[in-house]
Amino acid sequence: MLYHPKWSKAKKRLMSFVCESLYSRIDFQVINYRKAHDQLGRAVITVDKVEMLSMCTIIAEREEYYRERDIRIQLDNFNYDNVINNRAIQGQAQEQLKTEGIYAQYDFFSALEKYFNSPIEVSLKSNDMLIKILCVLDRRVGKRTLHKMKESITEENTLVQDFYKLRCDAENIHSSE
Repeated sequence: MLYHPKWSKAKKRLMSFVCESLYSRIDFQVINYRKAHDQLGRAVITVDKVEMLSMCTIIAEREEYYRERDIRIQLDNFNYDNVINNRAIQGQAQEQLKTEGIYAQYDFFSALEKYFNSPIEVSLKSNDMLIKILCVLDRRVGKRTLHKMKESITEENTLVQDFYKLRCDAENIHSSE
C-alpha cells in the first residue's frame, strides 16, 4: 500500500505547516524498499539531519507479532479460529505499539491523512503521538497555545515532549515565562 496522493505533494503540504523557526531544521522522508514484498519501507522525521523518529514497517509488524504472542500467552488463548477474538488481540497489540512509539510507515500516512483533514484544534486533542508531534511543529500553534500546553505535555510520550521542547527552544519560550 503506497501512499496515494503523491508523497512529494503531501510532503510539500506538510512542510507548509511547519513553523518558520524550525522550517530549515525539520525534514520528513519516506524510504520505500522496492525489493520488499509489499514495497513499503519507513517514514522518518529528522531534526538537523538526525533521525528523531523512524517508522519502519518491518520492525512494527515484527513487534506486533511478538505482542500478539505475549497477549495469547497471558490469556492462555491459542484459538486462531475466532476472528473477533483475533482482531481484539491484534488491536490490543497495536495499542501497545503506539504507546511505545513503534509505528509502521502506513501508520505515518494514516496520521498524516487525519492531520490534513482535521482542524488544528481537533488535532491538538488527538491521542495519536504522531499527530501530536505534527501539531507541536505546526505554525498554526502559536506561542500562547504552546505555553498553555506546558502542564499537559508532561503526560505525553517522551518523544512528543522532545519535539515540544525543540519548538519552545526555537521560539524562545522558556518554562519560567
